[in-house]
Amino acid sequence: MIDVVGIGDDGWAGLDEGRRGLVAGAATLLGGARHLDLVAEHAAPGAALVAWPSPLRPALPALLEEVGDAVVLASGDPLRSGIGSTLVDLLGPDRVRIHPAIGSDALARARQGWSAEGSSVVTTVGRDLRTVLPHLTPGARLVVLCSDGEDPARLGALLTRHGWGTTTLTARWHLGGPDEGAVAAPAETFTGATADLVVCCLEVRAADPATVAATTGVVPGRPDDFIDHDGQLTKRDVRASALARLRPTPGAHLWDLGAGNGSVALEWCLAADRATATCVERDPERAGRITANAATLGLAGRVEVVLGDTTTTDLAALTTPDAVFVGGGLDEGLLGRAWDSLRVGGRLVAHAVTLEGESALIGVRARLGGELTRLSLEHARPLGRYLSWTPARSVVQLATTKDTP
Repeated sequence: MIDVVGIGDDGWAGLDEGRRGLVAGAATLLGGARHLDLVAEHAAPGAALVAWPSPLRPALPALLEEVGDAVVLASGDPLRSGIGSTLVDLLGPDRVRIHPAIGSDALARARQGWSAEGSSVVTTVGRDLRTVLPHLTPGARLVVLCSDGEDPARLGALLTRHGWGTTTLTARWHLGGPDEGAVAAPAETFTGATADLVVCCLEVRAADPATVAATTGVVPGRPDDFIDHDGQLTKRDVRASALARLRPTPGAHLWDLGAGNGSVALEWCLAADRATATCVERDPERAGRITANAATLGLAGRVEVVLGDTTTTDLAALTTPDAVFVGGGLDEGLLGRAWDSLRVGGRLVAHAVTLEGESALIGVRARLGGELTRLSLEHARPLGRYLSWTPARSVVQLATTKDTP
């Protein structure tokens, strides 16, 4: 059994009687050097104090097998970007007991006077700082967990580049401990490093509301230039229709087959927290552009790109999808393989712009059921001194849900 004890920056003084008993009675204490130093004088005589190896994850199984029962020290809430989550994933919940302390995010909210339901926590620990970008909306209150004391200035610069420079950025460090400190400034003027163990509190404001209004929020249908593209993408109005039927949900996984520049997959991820996607695209330049767009939008790690043709890619080797979008390379065989891969309750949406593609959708609907829709759009465009309706290429859309295995 592994007992994971949360400890704050106040060390032994902040532990309650139960957590003190676990630490003082442990034959083996595992943790970072800083945590071990905080409790070393209170450890049992002869207890082994073992600092984490580096890199940690590859060495964990052998280390845990060697020590057997042990007490692990972790910062604050061990399940908030902490070792507790790693241990539960590795050993299962029956072999890990969590004894949390007040986390740095809760302490930061307390200092700010923010309610839990009126704010959100974003971790950038060990992640790209751009992870914060999907959470930026006017009026949002964000608690951002940072990796080191350089991150607040980097975060301020990032916000400024994306039009959020008037956001109030408050950096707080060593929360709850004797060295606690804070500094606040607009993101566009925030400079200099702070101490480590830092949390940034953001009261989000847009320097140019008109610039950011079109790209914020979770509702799909962003302007086509929300990503870098070469013109090969599902256009805004058609994309919004597709995503309305794909129904992004938190943590759900999408396949975007024949992804082009990845607009559907990227908006899928932006529409729901923790949503992920696998894009299959045969053009190397477009595949690389999807990866770059994902990073720019703060979605690095949530979008996998597979370089290959949809007709030859081994779909069975991909993460099982909750939804599938087919926007390119459409044929009945591909739709059948995608359908077979879907979870029960999964959604399939496919678009066709050719007569051959339309015929394939009609055939699939005859077998699988679903809704066929023809999308015909016209946009007002200049015609001399006047405006005239200019039609776009019509799109036939099939949307269906898998009700049985």
